[in-house]
Amino acid sequence: MKAWEIWSYHPAGWPEPHPCVIISAPSRVSHKPDVNILLCSSQQATRQALEYEVILDSADGLDWPTLCKCDLIHMVRKDVLKNLRGAVTTDRRTAIIRTINRANGWV
Repeated sequence: MKAWEIWSYHPAGWPEPHPCVIISAPSRVSHKPDVNILLCSSQQATRQALEYEVILDSADGLDWPTLCKCDLIHMVRKDVLKNLRGAVTTDRRTAIIRTINRANGWV
């Protein structure tokens, strides 16, 4: 398991798993049981990304364009993440970092 990988996460009470992006520092991912993630939509994106979203797609290992929500960071135990789905491309990593900062008023 590594930072920027996309895994499936099934939040309690939700009908299906959602893709999620691990955004914790590599040292946390390697040595700690909990990681920070961003949740993505489980449905194909049918609109442009809003100011707090980034679209991920087949270049990142997903089956279709998917909205990644950058305005809410979740912490989960690594053992609840299942099925490695892909990894975020370098260009989209930069876009996600910028979007997280902007969405949270950190810039």
